[in-house]
Amino acid sequence: MDPNSWFFCLKHRRVEAPGEVCRSLNRLGPYPDRASAEHALELARQRTEAADEADLRWEQQPGAEGR
Repeated sequence: MDPNSWFFCLKHRRVEAPGEVCRSLNRLGPYPDRASAEHALELARQRTEAADEADLRWEQQPGAEGR
């Protein structure tokens, strides 16, 4: 793990500085800086929506029923 990485703790709902992080089970990251970690939940939401849209496009392709 990069000693300069920042994380967002889901358990405590806070940004955690390098070297002061909770268990990996409870965190999002690593992020390159504090500002990125502060937006972790929004970034995760955007990525989830994009993945859901990609899945929907995949399922709507001809021949997708057999996959």
